[in-house]
Amino acid sequence: MPTERDPVLPRLTRATACLTQEIRVLDAAGEERTIRIPDERPLTVYVDRHELVTLMTLGQYPEWLVLGYLLNQRLLDDPRQVDSVTVDWSVDAAAVRTRNGRGGSKALRTGAVRPVLNTGCAQGTMFAEQMADLGTMRLAAADSARIDRSTLLAALERMRTQPSVHRDAGSVHGTALFHGSELLFFVEDVGRHNAVDTVAGWMAMHGIDGDDKLLLTTGRLTSEMVIKAARMRVPIVVSRNGISAMGHSLAERLGMTLVGRATGRRFLCYTGASRFDPDPPAAGPPPLR
Repeated sequence: MPTERDPVLPRLTRATACLTQEIRVLDAAGEERTIRIPDERPLTVYVDRHELVTLMTLGQYPEWLVLGYLLNQRLLDDPRQVDSVTVDWSVDAAAVRTRNGRGGSKALRTGAVRPVLNTGCAQGTMFAEQMADLGTMRLAAADSARIDRSTLLAALERMRTQPSVHRDAGSVHGTALFHGSELLFFVEDVGRHNAVDTVAGWMAMHGIDGDDKLLLTTGRLTSEMVIKAARMRVPIVVSRNGISAMGHSLAERLGMTLVGRATGRRFLCYTGASRFDPDPPAAGPPPLR
């Protein structure tokens, strides 16, 4: 399995940032007290010295966020096209250097991508191109990527008990990658898109494929979230939140299993029910374990 020491993978900095800060508030009883809130910050991404986009982020794993963003927006075809990602919080910037200069997609090579200022939850860049790409996306067949009720509930409980910024300060989205009920990676950000992109970057750097994985998010399942999961080849996506009509339509078209309103021991399977087993099988290999 490739690691971050693999010479064919990008060299990444390990920039750190304070994730929360203290403020004074006045509560409903008229009492002053100190609480913590997430520390949102801008991160402007430059690819071979050309400004691409500004992401508003918590900054938990910025290098993986940048790499995952480029992959999920189809601006890169492979992480090996990147030589390095350097994040410098003193100037709120990430410098991406490709191996051949302006490598990656045609949009990057020709400089056709314009700088766009995005919020954490309103990333609309490249949507038309992503929609056109749906016909090439393939997910694992239902008989090779399944999940049963007990495994899903175990993953939800693991997510519920995970130490988090949200538990201390609120106002962030969390996303986790599971193999069965085993938590592989967890990240939080001010936007649900950023959190999913960070998971994508982590997967790319560690040689993890999504064919038998479960993506669990606190964010609503819109069309862009479904497309991102499909780009990561993750066939099963679970959310504590609900689903949009376009997200539902795209998931059905892709053969993706979407589970929403998943809290406690309650959930709704919106699409892809053929992958879901209400009860554990009596015999045979356990699903996604």
